[in-house]
Amino acid sequence: MGKNPVRKSEVTISAAKFAADLELEIVYAPSEDIVFSSTATNRPGLLFAGFDEFFPEHRIQILGNAEMAYLDSLAPEKRDVQFERLFSKGVPCVIVTHKHAVMESMRLMAERYATALFVSVESTAAIESDVVHYLTTALAASDVIHGELLDISGIGVLLIGESGIGKSETALELVHRGHMLVADDLVEVKRIKNKIYGYPPKRISNLLEVRGVGLIDVEAMYGVGGVLNQKRIHLVIEMEKWDDNKSYDRLGNEDLVYDILGVKFQRVVVPVSAGRNLAVVIEAASRNFRLKSLGRNPLDELSYRLMEKNRPEDNDFD
Repeated sequence: MGKNPVRKSEVTISAAKFAADLELEIVYAPSEDIVFSSTATNRPGLLFAGFDEFFPEHRIQILGNAEMAYLDSLAPEKRDVQFERLFSKGVPCVIVTHKHAVMESMRLMAERYATALFVSVESTAAIESDVVHYLTTALAASDVIHGELLDISGIGVLLIGESGIGKSETALELVHRGHMLVADDLVEVKRIKNKIYGYPPKRISNLLEVRGVGLIDVEAMYGVGGVLNQKRIHLVIEMEKWDDNKSYDRLGNEDLVYDILGVKFQRVVVPVSAGRNLAVVIEAASRNFRLKSLGRNPLDELSYRLMEKNRPEDNDFD
C-alpha cells in the first residue's frame, strides 16, 4: 500500500456512543457530537488554583476525589466561578469519577457551554486508562484493504488477491477447518503502537459472500468460535493466478514484503490453479510462519543437513 501512517487529527463521537462504550452515565449531552483530538486526559487542579497559562483545553477533563472534595468545600458562588472557569475553556467533555454527586450548578454550566458531562462509578485511574485506550484506537491511522482477514492457529493472516481469485471460498474452507473469520472482502486496518489491527466493517460483520451461494452468516453457521471482531495482522498471503511462464520460488522468498500504514509484513505468494487445496497450503504457510517466529527455519535446517552430508569424514591416523 505504501502509505505513511498519519494519525487522525480529530474524531467526532456522539455523547451517547462515548458513554455507552465507556459505561458512563450521561448528566448532560449536547446536540452536537464531541470532537476529540488528543488521547490524553487532564485533571484541572492547576486551573482551579488560578493558573491556566498552559491549560490543555483539547483534553478530556477528569474530576476525581481531590477535585470534587475541593469544589464541595467552596461556597456556592465561588464554586460557580470554578465551574465557569472550566467549562468556558471549550473542553471536549468532563468526567466525574467515583460516582460523585453532580451539583445542579455544574450541570447548568455544562449546558450553558454545550459541554458533555458524564459520571463514572470507576476510579480516576481506571477511567484515565480506559479513555486513553479508547481514544488511541479512535485516533489511530487507518485504512481499508480489499481482502480476507482470518485467525489461523493464532496467526492473523490477511489474504489478498485480485477479485474472483477465490479468497472468500478459501476463507470459508479455513473456517470449516476450525479457524476464525475476522473480515470478508473489506478489512478496516488501524496502526496502534506500530502494530496493525484489522476489523470488519460493522455492516457486514460475521458475513461472508460466496459466489453462487450468496451471503453466509458465519457466526450462525459455525458458532461464536468461528468469528472474531478484531485481530492483529502478522502475515500477508497473496493469492495469484498460476502463470505457466512464471518461475515460482520453491524455497520461500522472505524478501517479499507488504506495507500497511508504514508497517512491513512478510508476503507469501500462493499460486492458484485447479486442483490445489489452497486452504491446506495457507494453513501450512501460517504454521510455518509461526515456527520461524520461534526460531525454527526449514531452510536453515536444510543448509545444516547439506553441510553435514558434504563434510569429510574424520580419518584416523596411526
